[in-house]
Amino acid sequence: MQIFIRQITPGDAAEVAALSHQLGYPSTTEQMFQNIKAVLATNDRDAYVAVLDDKIIGWIGVYYSVQLESPPYCEINGLVIDENFRGKGIGKMLIEKIKQWGKEKGTGKLRLHCNVKRKETHLFYQHLGFQEMKEQKVFELRT
Repeated sequence: MQIFIRQITPGDAAEVAALSHQLGYPSTTEQMFQNIKAVLATNDRDAYVAVLDDKIIGWIGVYYSVQLESPPYCEINGLVIDENFRGKGIGKMLIEKIKQWGKEKGTGKLRLHCNVKRKETHLFYQHLGFQEMKEQKVFELRT
């Protein structure tokens, strides 16, 4: 199985949207197309895909964050592996790519948020060396 990691492109929108749906985040191809273009238009965000035989089987998004209260860090804002390819090291490959991206930005800290319901995913991240820092609630206001 020869998998390679490359930067996401707007042409990946349909496959990335389909993968996002597997994780419970439905998106239209058009919305994903616009999101990918917006990510690629900045210097503080990026995304990568894992490709096997010209088929996208996973993706990861990252952003560089500067907060007033803490030193800069990078944060994974999405990681999805096709349900048929989980457990094969693809997530680890994508995270390694993001770690490299973060080092190029000058930070050695990588964060992520994960739904408290995804216990098996917590184990995956802990296995890779991530440490749980805190639990939070998310609030949203539609304006």
